[in-house]
Amino acid sequence: MIQLTEAAAKEIKKLKAEEGLDLSVPIRIGIKGGGCSGFTYTFDFDSKKSKFDLEFESRGLTILVDRKSHIYIDGTIIDWSYDLMDRGLRFKNPAAKGTCGCGTSFIYEPPEGEKELPTFELNL
Repeated sequence: MIQLTEAAAKEIKKLKAEEGLDLSVPIRIGIKGGGCSGFTYTFDFDSKKSKFDLEFESRGLTILVDRKSHIYIDGTIIDWSYDLMDRGLRFKNPAAKGTCGCGTSFIYEPPEGEKELPTFELNL
C-alpha cells in the first residue's frame, strides 16, 4: 500500500489544478534504476491503467503503481516538505536501507524474513 500525508495530497491537488487536470486523473508512483543510491523515485500523472498496475486510494487521490515498483516501495508514505532549500515530495520508504543526501534515491533492503531479490550478472 502507498499512502499520502495530508500535506502531500494538498500539494498534489494544487499541481493537478495548475496543469488543468481533473482530480480523478491518477498519480503514478514508481522507481527506476539510478541516482546516488541505486534506485530513484518517479512521479507523474497518468490516466492509463495497465494490467500490471496496482491501484490505491489515499486522501481522495488515486495512486497507480506498477507491480515491479511496488516490490520496492510497498508501505511507503509520501509527504511534502515545505523547507526553503528542500521543497517537494518526500518518500518515507520502510524498505529503504539508506538514502542519498537529496532524498530522491534509495538503497533497497528486503523486509526481514524475505529473500533478497535475484541479481543478474552480465558476462561479456
